[in-house]
Amino acid sequence: QVQLVESGGGLVQPGGSLRLSCAASGFPFSNAVMRWYRQAPGKERELVASIGAITLYGDSVKGRFTISRDNAKNTVFLQMNTLKPEDTAVYFCNAYLPRNNNNYWGQGTQVTVSS
Repeated sequence: QVQLVESGGGLVQPGGSLRLSCAASGFPFSNAVMRWYRQAPGKERELVASIGAITLYGDSVKGRFTISRDNAKNTVFLQMNTLKPEDTAVYFCNAYLPRNNNNYWGQGTQVTVSS
């Protein structure tokens, strides 16, 4: 059974930092492309960062966010620095397995950036 469990969200002031974690199980983690998406109220879900053979970032987070993974612990991280109110959203962990074209999603974790 595939599980993606996000943690680390919360309320932070503008300019602050948060580190999200996503613990994965039930699939070959090292073979997966791991991604973070976010969705703000009234907006479409957008890709924040992706890590696989290459690492990619959305334009709005480049230079502020860093995605990383620990294959030994089946965990992917998102370090978020210099947070802005427009970063407020529910952040979702996603695993994509190219071999069978499967996509898996976590339940999401809320990040709120506000003074």
